[in-house]
Amino acid sequence: MNLDLVLDILTGSCLVLGAFLSLAAGVGLLRFPDAIARMHATTKPQILGLLFILAAIALQDRRWTTVLVLLTILVFQMLTAPISAHMVGRAGYRTGVVAPGSLLVDELERAIEEAQRDVVEESPDDSNPPPR
Repeated sequence: MNLDLVLDILTGSCLVLGAFLSLAAGVGLLRFPDAIARMHATTKPQILGLLFILAAIALQDRRWTTVLVLLTILVFQMLTAPISAHMVGRAGYRTGVVAPGSLLVDELERAIEEAQRDVVEESPDDSNPPPR
C-alpha cells in the first residue's frame, strides 16, 4: 500500500468523524430541552469535530504553513468556545431559561445574591447626587 492511499483513507475517516460530530452537535442543539444541555451539545462535539476536520486538512495538504494556520484556528476555538458557552449558561440562568431540575448544585445563586447585596450597599445615596 502506498503512502498516498493510506493518507487518503485517514483523511476520509477524519472527515466522516468530524462531520458526524458536527451533525451530533446540531441535533443536540435542536433536541435538548434547556440552555445548559444545549450549551453542552454545541461545545463538546463541535470542538472534537473541528479537530477531526482540521486533521483531515493537515493530512491532505502536509505543509508547515497550513499546519500552523490550522493550529491557530484550533487554539482560537478551544479558547473561545468554553468562554462563550459559560457566558450563554450564565445568561440563561439569569433570564430563567434554565430548567431548575437540570442543576444538581446551584453555586451561582449564592454568588448572584452576594453581588446584588454588594451593589446595594455601595450604591450612592439618592439625596446627595454626585457632582458633575
